[in-house]
Amino acid sequence: MIKNFDPNGLGIKGNLFGLPVELSEAQLVIIPVPWEVTVSYREGTANAPPSILKASTQIDLRHHSINNAWQSSIAMLPVSEELLTENKNLRQLAKRHIQALEEGATVESGSLITKKINEASENLNIYVKNTSSQYLKEGKLVGVLGGDHSTPLGLLRSLATKYDRFGVLQIDAHADLRKAYEGFTYSHGSIMYNALKLPGVARLVQVGVRDLCEEEVHVIDRSMGRVKTFYDQNLKARLYNGETWKVICTEIIKELPNLVYISFDIDGLDPKLCPNTGTPVPGGLEFSEAAYLIHELVKSGRKIIGFDLCEVVPTGNEWDANVGARMLWELSQWTLASHT
Repeated sequence: MIKNFDPNGLGIKGNLFGLPVELSEAQLVIIPVPWEVTVSYREGTANAPPSILKASTQIDLRHHSINNAWQSSIAMLPVSEELLTENKNLRQLAKRHIQALEEGATVESGSLITKKINEASENLNIYVKNTSSQYLKEGKLVGVLGGDHSTPLGLLRSLATKYDRFGVLQIDAHADLRKAYEGFTYSHGSIMYNALKLPGVARLVQVGVRDLCEEEVHVIDRSMGRVKTFYDQNLKARLYNGETWKVICTEIIKELPNLVYISFDIDGLDPKLCPNTGTPVPGGLEFSEAAYLIHELVKSGRKIIGFDLCEVVPTGNEWDANVGARMLWELSQWTLASHT
């Protein structure tokens, strides 16, 4: 199909980036996970996978740094209607529970709800792990397209069975190091707490964090160097004092081992780029700064073994979905490039 594809014309409707790639032929497989059961503020990220898929066909396929990017072998699994339905039903339960907490109830008073949601979330983790393991065994690379930031845990578990040691580069406004936030073991605010339970995760390097609680600071301080956080306020101060982004990126990358997983929460970007994301926070990276960091990571010789893109909320207009599609393009291209 690639021989007859015109990269200057229309993309193929229904295919990620409009590329003429069948799933069986793909070198990189994207698993869409339309799940937002535990979100604590704004909803809508469960709609991200189909919206980003639609927006992705509008991307022109000439990459600024990678020749013949249009020949990339990337495909996305169909969005599961079953998951969408289950997410919708469980989200209603979670909203009742969160509202009760906000009105003064205890976590224990909603134990039946939290138990049901925790069980369903673990089943989701098993689904993502089994699906990703299938493609990893076939020699493919795998990425997750959320959904909220709880969704990639299954992929991280799968990678931890394949690799003895790897680092996680987390681009995020939040540390996501809470334990069982709001009673939900697999909360979007607990993804990195759960990731650190995996022995294979040797380092967690966080970039852009600017909103966190005391509990999360304690986790960082007690990690014995396993967690390194580059706070957004400190990054900005260094830039304002004349340091270059290149120097800062070099310092960030030195904290990571040779094998790297990228966990990209879209709220790590300046919220003008993702105004509808679930929990927006002033500050953050520019799109070009994030893309440059990923480029420099690959230039350093490190390999990207997988990634996720989460918390895009395509509500109101198509801006967020377009930004999400373009970040997915960068993550996909640099992941493939790191293996050539």
